[in-house]
Order: sequence, then C-alpha cells, then structure tokens
Amino acid sequence: MSRARQPPLVTGISPNEGIAWTKVTIRGENLGTGPTDLLGLTICGHNCLLTAEWMSASKIVCRVGQAKNDKGDIIVTTKSGGKGTSTVSFKLLKPEKIGILDQSAVWVDEMNYYDMRTDRNKGIPPLSLRPANPLGIEIDKGRFPQKDLESLFPGMSADFTSENFSAAWYLIENHSTTSFDQLKTAVVNLKKQANKKNEGSLAYVKGGLSTFFEAQDALSAIHQKLEADGTEKVEGSMTQKLENVLNRASNTADTLFQEVLGRKDKADSTRNALNVLQRFKFLFNLPLNIERNIQKGDYDVVINDYEKAKSLFGKTEVQVFKKYYAEVETRIEALRELLLDKLLETPSTLHDQKRYIRYLSDLHAPGDPAWQCIGAQHQWILQLMHNCKERYHALSYQLMCKIFLTFGFFPLSPGSALLHSPMLDLDSDVRPSPMGHLSQTASLKRGSSFQSGRDDAWRYKAPQQVVFVEKLTKLVVSQLPNFWKLWVSYVNGSLFSETAEKSGQMERSKKNARQRQNDFKKMIQEVMHSLVKLIRGALLPFSLREGELRQYGGWEMKSELSGQWLTHVIQTVRLSSESLTALEIPNDMLQIIQDLILDLRVRCIIVTLQHTAEDIKRLAEKEDWVVDNEGLTSLPSQFEQCIIRSLQSLKTVLDCKPGEASVFQQQKTQEDVCQLSIGIMQGFIDCLEQLSTKPDGDIDTSHLSVDVSSPDLFGSIHEESSLSSEQRLLIALSNCRYLERHTFLNIAEHFEKHGFQGVDKITQVSMESLKELDQRLFEMYIEFKADPIVGSLEPGIYAGYFDWKDCLIPTGVRNYLKEALVNIIAVHAEVFTISKDLVPRVMSRVVEAVSEELSRLMQCVSSFSKNGALQAKLEICALRDTVAIYLTPESKSSFKQALEALPQLSSGTDRKLLEELLNKFKSSMHLQLTCFQASSSAMMKT
Repeated sequence: MSRARQPPLVTGISPNEGIAWTKVTIRGENLGTGPTDLLGLTICGHNCLLTAEWMSASKIVCRVGQAKNDKGDIIVTTKSGGKGTSTVSFKLLKPEKIGILDQSAVWVDEMNYYDMRTDRNKGIPPLSLRPANPLGIEIDKGRFPQKDLESLFPGMSADFTSENFSAAWYLIENHSTTSFDQLKTAVVNLKKQANKKNEGSLAYVKGGLSTFFEAQDALSAIHQKLEADGTEKVEGSMTQKLENVLNRASNTADTLFQEVLGRKDKADSTRNALNVLQRFKFLFNLPLNIERNIQKGDYDVVINDYEKAKSLFGKTEVQVFKKYYAEVETRIEALRELLLDKLLETPSTLHDQKRYIRYLSDLHAPGDPAWQCIGAQHQWILQLMHNCKERYHALSYQLMCKIFLTFGFFPLSPGSALLHSPMLDLDSDVRPSPMGHLSQTASLKRGSSFQSGRDDAWRYKAPQQVVFVEKLTKLVVSQLPNFWKLWVSYVNGSLFSETAEKSGQMERSKKNARQRQNDFKKMIQEVMHSLVKLIRGALLPFSLREGELRQYGGWEMKSELSGQWLTHVIQTVRLSSESLTALEIPNDMLQIIQDLILDLRVRCIIVTLQHTAEDIKRLAEKEDWVVDNEGLTSLPSQFEQCIIRSLQSLKTVLDCKPGEASVFQQQKTQEDVCQLSIGIMQGFIDCLEQLSTKPDGDIDTSHLSVDVSSPDLFGSIHEESSLSSEQRLLIALSNCRYLERHTFLNIAEHFEKHGFQGVDKITQVSMESLKELDQRLFEMYIEFKADPIVGSLEPGIYAGYFDWKDCLIPTGVRNYLKEALVNIIAVHAEVFTISKDLVPRVMSRVVEAVSEELSRLMQCVSSFSKNGALQAKLEICALRDTVAIYLTPESKSSFKQALEALPQLSSGTDRKLLEELLNKFKSSMHLQLTCFQASSSAMMKT
C-alpha cells in the first residue's frame, strides 16, 4: 500500500487582492493528484470549486467569488491529502458602482433601474441617477492608499449615493490636487443644479395656472346659470353646449395624442416582447450556447443546460418553444454522434473514455456506449499487434535488400551465411528496449563468414525477432491494463456517478456486464492467443500449424536465435506475464502465456546445448599442447568451463517463477536434454581422439569462423609441432585419465545442481565412451613402443649365428638385452616426462609384451646345452629382476614359463657363476637401471 499524501499547503496566490470574480493563480504543495482528487477550494470563506481548474500538484487556477469576509485564507481540500492549510491570504476589494450612463468593460445588471418616464423607483434611489461628476469640475484621482482612507474614515464611504457618504473622503479621493478657486466653482455648479430642479417644478406649475383658472371659471358660470334660471330650456341648451365642448376637446385630444398613443402601444408591444425574451432567454439562446460550449469542450455545461431545458420545455405546447426546443434536440443529437466518435477514436486514455461514456449516458444515447468502446479497444489492440508484425517484416526486407546490394549477395541463396549474421542497425527508428539488452558490441553469431576487419563498418544490435517481441509485449502491457480497467468499471458500475439519480444506470450497466462476461472473456483470450501466436511465429514457428504459420509467421529467412537471446526473450515475456497477473486477470486466461514460456524455456535449453556442442568441437583449435606438472593440457579445464558457463547461462531459464512448471516435466524434454548432454560429452571425446590421432593437416577446420587465409589460423596448434605422435597420445591419455577421475564427475554434479534428469545415464555413457577411447589410444601407444622392442629380441638373440646348443661359457648379459632395456628406459623417460602417473600402466604393459615374446622364444628352442641354459637363465633373470616393480601376474607367468623351458642348473658352480654375472650386470648398468628402482608404493595399479 502506498504512503498517504501530505495535506495541501498553499504558499502563494497571484494577485493577492482584487474584487469578486477576479481570476487568481494558486500555488503550493500537494494540491491533488488530478481534477477528480480536488474536493474543495475556499477563498475568504467562499466556495470556489466550480470555477477551479486543476493544472498540476502545485498549481490551481480559479475565480474569486463574492465572500462575506474582506480578507481570508485559501483552503484546498483533496481526497488524497484531506483539508489543507495556507501561509498566505487574499484581500477582497469592494467594486466601484457604475452608473447607467457610465462606460464599463464588464456587463452591469440592469434589472434595477430608475424609470424616467413614470418617475418611479425600480429598486434603487433616484440619487443614483445623478451624474458621475456632481461638482462639474475635472476629476483628479489621488494616489492615497485605499487602506489608509478606510482607517481614516471608518464606516464611511466615498460614494455620494451611500447613506454613509463622507464628503471629505470624496474630495480627498477625487480632488486632492484641485485648487481652491476650482472648488469655489464646484460650489456654484452644485447651487445651479439645485436651483434648476426647483425652478423646473415651479415653472411646470406656473405654466398650467391659466388653464386651471379658465376651467374653474367655466364650471362656476355653469353652476350659477343653472341655479338662476332653473328651467329645462336652459338646462338643455347648456347640456348641448357642454357636449359640444367635450366633443371638440375629445377630437382635439385625439388629434394631439394619436401619434403619442400609437408610439405608446408600439412601445408596450416591444416591451412585452422583450419581457418574454428576457424571461425565456435561456431557451432562445440555448442552441447557440450549445454550439459554443461544444466548441470549447464544456460538455458538462451542455448536458446541464439540456437537462434543464428538457424539464422545462420538453412537453410544452407553445409553438415557439417547440421550435426552439427542436433546435436544441438537433444539436444534442449531433453532440451524441460527436461524443460517440470521440469515444471510439483510438488511441484514447481511460480517463477520456470514462468521461465520454458518462456524457453519452447523461444524454441518454441509444445502445450501450461502454460496450461499444470495449469492442473498439479490443479491435484496436489486435490491429496494433498485427501492424507491429507487418512493420518489422517490412523493415527486415529492407535490411536484407540493403545488405544484398552492398555486398553483391543478390540473388539470395537459402544457405547464405548472411542469413546467420545478426541484424544490423540500418534503421535508427527501430531500437531494442533498454530492458536487459545484451551488449551491442557482441561478436558475430556462429556461422558468420564476415571478417573482423568489417567490424568498424557494421553496427550490431538485437535480432529483429527480439526487437519485435519486446515491442509487441510492451504494446500489450501498455494497452491491456486500460482495457481491463474499463471492463472492471463497466462491471461494477463506476462509469457513472454514485448519486441516487444514477443508480438506474449503474444497475443497467451491471446487468449488461453479467450478460456479456463470456463475450469479454473471448476478447481477452483472443488478445492472448494473438500475442502468443505472434511470438511463436517469430521464435517457435515449428509449433504452429500451417495455416497459423501463414498468418502469424513470415520469419523464415531469419536464423534461429542463440540461447542468450532466447533467455532475454524469456525474461521479457516473464515480465509481461507478471504485469498482466498484477491486473488480477483470471489465471485461466493467462495460462496460454505460461505454456509459451515453458516452450521457450525448453527451446532455449535445447539451443544452448546445441551451441555448446558446437563450441566443444571448436576446442580442438585451442589446444596448445602445453603440459602442466600433472601431465595435463588446458583442454579438460576449457571443456569443464564451457559446460559450466552454458549451465550458468541457463540458470534463470531453469528456475521456476511463480505459476511456472518445471522445464523437465515432459518425458520427451528429459530424453532430448539427456541425448544432447551425452552428445556434448561425446563431442569432446571425439575432439580428443581427433587431436591425438590425426596429423595437423587433417584437423577439421570447417567450423572455424575466421578467415581461412589468416596466417594465425593454426598458430596455437603449430606452436608445438615438434611433438611426436607418441607424445600426443600420451598427453591425450593423461587428459583422459583426468577426465575420468575429475572432470566428468564435476560436470555430473553441475548437471544435478541445475536439475537435469538422467545424470546417471549421461555419466555412464560418457564414461564408457571415454574408457573406450582411452583403451584405443593406449593400445596405439603400446603398439608404437612395444612392437619395436619385441621385434628386436629374436634377431638380437641369434645375432652372430648364436646357437643354444653350442655356445661358450657365459661372461655376461649380451647386448641385445641391454639394447632392449635401453629402449624400455627410453619409453619410461618419455612417459615420465609427460605424466608420471602413466608410467606404471605403460611400463607394465611393455614388460608384459617383452616377457611374453621372450617366453615364446625360449619355448621354441628344441634343446639347450649347459652353457646355453646358463646364458638363457642369466638373461631372463637379469630382465626379470630389472623390471621387477612393473611385473604383473601376466608378465610373471611369462617369465616363469620361460624359465621352466630351460634345463635346471644342477651344480653349485653354475648357480654361483649365475649370481656373479647377475651382480656384474646390475653393477655395470646401475646408472641406466636407476629408473627401475622406484619405490613400489609409488606404483598405481591399472
């Protein structure tokens, strides 16, 4: 859960004083996370939330309302931080009163006015009609601060229409620099204005006195005449006269006032029309106001005005009102279409989508706009995914064409080495995501035939498949959350207000959502299937059917990714899966992504092991034949390190993240990995055999990725070209011995540590193959060394026509045996130089071969003379005693058979002579025989 935000703090307001409806800018800290987070805004105690416009967490713009307090704080209230505080204040100034005839930059309320025609007060005193300059002299506003004047005249006012009018304040404020003579003139002007008013009233009365008196005299005469005569004749005559006078007066009045009365009737008619327009100006102005507010984007105002008009005039029978209300409905229908277009327009933010849905709901738009928006978003996401694929397909084609034209590889052949080179950065618009990218300075992929000299001319980057997968997953992860949140809002009804009048809309929304759950589930599944199949088409095309491959594939010209890039892709897909899981999308909808990750992990292991096998084959070119103290070259160590690096690169792939299955859960995967592991071990064994048995010129160089014309191609191998084939066999035997006793066991431990299955089988098969190679190499070496020695025995024995039946008394061991011993010593020295641990094994086998041959030769002799028997026994015993520490049961048996084939020495003289000659032999060849005097405890049994 995130930490609660601090309460809002207002630290500045500009301007800091003004009249009502002044626009101010409020600055501070923690002023909300958005427009919806702002709950309240008061200035001098007046609520200004309706005019507030949230700009950022540190800025709000609003208009000051008509507050009771002249000065007060600015208080901001937010949903996230609560009620805030203020370090500044705002002073509300009183506006100047504007007369009817005064010019003004703002609209003045004319509801209260003084009717000059009827001389009746309509709400303000007649004094308000006095001119703005009652003194009749030039006004010169002073520069006295308003605060000082207020403190100097407390409770008073400079407004001469006010009950608390202060003449001194008025003079200081408007005539502070006026001279005394001008003030005298002002007094005269005031007196003239007062006299004019009095004289006007008196003149009006004087002008009507004659008419009044004439009427009075006529009435008096009529009255007196009636009293004096009292007759009907007089009465009739006077009545007729009076009627004539009245008729003439009426005709004269009609003639005089006809025009006036006509203008009065027209004025009354106009006034009535204006009153109607004024009373119902809301409806008459509404069509134009709707258009203006739509252009400004004030849809809330339009909706509120429409609701008001609908409640007032929705069922009216007045034709004029009907006509104007029809115009309103026409514009509202156009607004519905506009909002629907904006709702379905892509791309769009979730906030805007919710806003347009609420507007359409408030306008009672037909259908279900929320569901229409969900459907449009679904189609747009699918279109974005396929557009992403098409874009990279087009880019890949352009890249390949540029490469072909640059290097003359056109037309392209399927086996071109160029297809195995990494993607080249020829388009700076498409860049791989920085998320965990491997180094862009990585070497060429395996199989590339480009020379290293071109590195400066080519810039490498991630393969297009990797860039495509990153872009695709980023696209889905950025779009799907809003899509999912829109559905959640649709389900729980939060698209609409929580007020009571919206409860019906909420219930309808929830009901529609329940009916469309399966449809939305299909939408999510379609997005997931498209995502997975597009990734499979780029990385695992063999896992798609033929029809799906045509739709989602198209990467056939691209080489298969290395294990490092597959590992990077797996990490990318895993992060995407975690992001989608965080949205609380049901696991069954995301299971297809887990299946994809499992297949990618399996493929990554297979490819990594295959590439490791290729790397193992290349170890032959790294053999320098430099032997350490234990008789080993660097090859076993390089082999082990290569395996360890390969397994370490697979650690993140082999590890199971939450919700993932073991990569070895399938039997086929276990078998494939086991066979590849055995192949890796066998490949190294073949590498050893190749190095130890083939001449330099026969070494397979087809896998080398350097220029074959380079003089240093086989430099490391030729450095030790002086080594003989026998010495290479010995080095290989020493390496085999170390592999069997250490390296293979260590590798088996690493396999088990990383969870590989069938490690016992891998070890057993590898050990058997290694032992077979060791035995073959050993037999080859023994054949090289023992056969010449064995072959020299028979010619040496019978040199000089020697005959066992007719020979002289022995005087010592003959030269053939000494020569054989010297050859055996040479073998000993050669083996000891390479690896002393191999000495017992080799020497024992050489001794076996020599003793077997000597036994055969003795058994082939038909008869021995006494001297011949003594000579034969001397040489057999000399050889046997010399190599005693290397005797085996087989060689002991051979020496025994050879001695048994000789006649027994019967006399003590012969035995004494035999002993003397043996001692003489050992003494004379003491130096040469020193190598055969090693302690038996140092021997190692084979």
